[in-house]
Formats: sequence, structure tokens, C-alpha cells
Amino acid sequence: MADLSGGTSTSARSRWLSVGRSADPDSRRAGAEATRQAIQGEDPKILVVFGSADYDAAALIAGIRQAAPDVPIVGCSTRGEITPDGPADRAVVVTAIGGPGFTISTAFAEDAGSRQREAGDLVAQCAADVPDLRYKVLFLLNDGFIRFQENILRGAYGVVGASVPLFGGSAAAKSPAECYQIHNDRVLHNSVVAMTIASDAPIGIGVRHGWHAVGDAMVVTHSDQARVFTLDNEPALDAYLHRLNAPPEAYRDPEAFSRWTLTRPLGVQRRSGLAAKNISHEVDFDGRSIGGGAEILQGALLWATEGCADSILDAVEEACQEAIDALQDNPPIGLFTLSCLGCRAVLGDDGIKQEVSLISGRAKGTPFAGFYTLGEIARTRGIEGFHNQTFVVLALS
Repeated sequence: MADLSGGTSTSARSRWLSVGRSADPDSRRAGAEATRQAIQGEDPKILVVFGSADYDAAALIAGIRQAAPDVPIVGCSTRGEITPDGPADRAVVVTAIGGPGFTISTAFAEDAGSRQREAGDLVAQCAADVPDLRYKVLFLLNDGFIRFQENILRGAYGVVGASVPLFGGSAAAKSPAECYQIHNDRVLHNSVVAMTIASDAPIGIGVRHGWHAVGDAMVVTHSDQARVFTLDNEPALDAYLHRLNAPPEAYRDPEAFSRWTLTRPLGVQRRSGLAAKNISHEVDFDGRSIGGGAEILQGALLWATEGCADSILDAVEEACQEAIDALQDNPPIGLFTLSCLGCRAVLGDDGIKQEVSLISGRAKGTPFAGFYTLGEIARTRGIEGFHNQTFVVLALS
């Protein structure tokens, strides 16, 4: 049975955003139904699709095209979806943006895993295809199994510079083969999809995580991309666990280590504050090194951090409010809300229901859509903007 309760819309002035959701197990029907719900205004400019990795992406697109033959599409696979109706699994969420107050351009780059920086450069070129309006954002959807995604952002930053903020997330799935990205009628893998949104009204970004530093900073004294070998010239694994007073079993047992680190990511100093970086389960217990899916440079300052479900939920509210406050007293017409799969694991089923309830409370009737990611993107200052175990929000007015 399809979920018919997902259609939500609001409009302000000439711009509008609306959201549709379907949990129909048939991919084509689900795409068509969610799209029909989403298009509730005139002049739709883009459809943003967050679809379960369990769906057949080609059939999903066919259903979307049945309801909207000519509207541009960007999207990606998920492992959980976020809408005002609550969190979902095995659903598709379609967000439509339209009205004469928006101009939107799109791009994609394939084979991004072997040319991250070049891929970021290529997709950012779509920023030149929109008018030079005051308010812009480059929205990126990356394959979550690409490593060193910071380089994608560096490539994009090299094109758009500091004047255009970056936002987005990494597509999720259980395996690389199931992970997909969508650009118009194409199903892509190992790719980056982007859209530039230009608006005649303010755009706001919020980014928060629920982790706080424990003890003093440690210097990364030996690292190679995402692998950290030593901290303060000591084996990184031991220095990190000692700082957190970890139980003895975490020093040797992979399962115990994974349980312990789930709520204790690494914190890396950035211009915008402390950024959270997850720790890979591929720990080298023999060499005593640690690593993750994100780059950690030699010479960086790194903190051990910790948090809990309550601190994650506090961060959700703070990020929503930060994005809305950036709209300069203009009412929001819609939000994109992206949360990490790592945070979902900490929150559990009851916690993600609370998460959506808190988003709804801050949104105050404004529609929103999102998904659980393998990495989050939010850059408003500096070059860096790739996060883990973080909640990011894009608000449009």
C-alpha cells in the first residue's frame, strides 16, 4: 500500500517548495505517486529525489517521468528517508522547487572515485549557468563509497570560491553496487551530481554535531590521507583510547572497539569550529593506527570527542534554527535536512522519531525532506566542508 500522507506544501511570494513521499514497493508506481504529490505549484524548476537503495532506480525515474515528463531531476540512494510524516525506510521522497524566483542548473561527473578533485571542478561549472543573483548554493550529492570526498569539495571550491556555499550529502546503500545517483534520465554510480540554486531571496545553512571535546588537543604527527599512525608521537589507537578512558577490551577486540567509537568520533579543528570525523571499523590492531573515510592531514589538531542521543538531538534543533535564522527574517518555504547514518545508529528507532519531531517543531509547518547519509556537506567558510556524524540543514526562503 502506498503512503499517501506525504504531500506537504507551502508557498511564499513567487517561490515554492513541496514534498511528496511514497512507500509503494513497486518502483515505478512509487516514483509517480511521490512526484504527483510533490508538484503543487506552477513552473517546477527541479525535482530532488531521495530514494531507498532497495528501489530499481531506472524504474523509479520512469515513474517520475510519467508524472513530470520535462522537469530536471537530481537525486541519490538512501538508507532511510526524512519527511514531516516521520522517518521512513524503503520509501522515495521527491521534493519539487519552483516559481519565477528560482533559477537552477545541474551537472554530473562520472568515475569520480579516481578523480575526486576533477569531478568537483566539473560539476561546479553549473554555477556559471545561472544568473548572478545575490543568493546561491551549490548542492552536491556524491556516491558515499568514494573515498577522500574532501577533494571533491576542493575541486568545487576552486571554481565557485568563497562566495557560493556548498551543501549536500553522500548517497547511502549497503554496498557500492546498490548505491546510485540520478541526473535527469540517467542512473549513475561512482559519480557526483550537483545543482546550483540561484534565488532572489536568502538561503540559509545550518550545521551542528552533538560531540564535545575530551581533554586537550593531540597533534597528528604521522598520517597518510585517512589513516592516522601517531598522535603526539604515540601510536594513534592507544593515544585515542587512553584519552577516553576506554575499557580494556576496546584495545584489542574489533566489536568492542566499534561499540565504543560509535559515540566517540574524532574532532578535527576547522576555521568554522570542531568538525566530526568518523573512525573506520578497519582498525589496524597490529600497527596501532586508526582511520576513517575522511582525510586527516599530518600536523592537524585532533581531539577525542564523545556524546549521546540527547546531545545529537540538541544539535538537530540548533542546526535547524541556525539555517532559519540565516534567512534574515524571511519565512522559510522549505528545508533540506540531512543526517548521518552514524547518528541514526546512536538514536535508534525511537530517537529518529524524536529527531523528525524536533525538525517539525523548528520548521513550524514548513515542508522538509532529507535522508540518512554516508557523509554530510556544509561549507559556509573556508575550503573544508565535509563532515561525519553531523546534521546539516539548507533553508530556502
